[in-house]
Amino acid sequence: MFFTLNELVQWLGLTVFEIWINLLAITLFTILLALHVEDVLTDARAWWIVFAPLFAGDGLNAYFCTIVFIRMQLEGAYKVALFRASWSFLFLVLLFVFKFLLCQKLSGQGNHDYAEVLAPIFILLQLIMVRACQMH
Repeated sequence: MFFTLNELVQWLGLTVFEIWINLLAITLFTILLALHVEDVLTDARAWWIVFAPLFAGDGLNAYFCTIVFIRMQLEGAYKVALFRASWSFLFLVLLFVFKFLLCQKLSGQGNHDYAEVLAPIFILLQLIMVRACQMH
């Protein structure tokens, strides 16, 4: 069973543009990951290069969310703007922390356990679950 685009937008709290940016970043990440696995990227900082599109996508989404927040404030939707901005930035921060810790773990720079690396994803999944239950 597949989710519709409207269900994804409601449950994740992301716009179609943000989902598109994430899909584009994941596509570039997948290409770079394949190059790294096939030993085309042999640089010492190869994992940071592989994860660069994901970090750039997070930056673009944060920039977009800031613009949307300012526009909603100017239109007078203060409460909705604050709720949307807080959800979007919490979503982005949790994903960024996960990607950062995973990149550190894979490159050997950090000695985190995988439970510590995946903790932001577990928190994000719980928040999405609560949001989905509030919708229906």
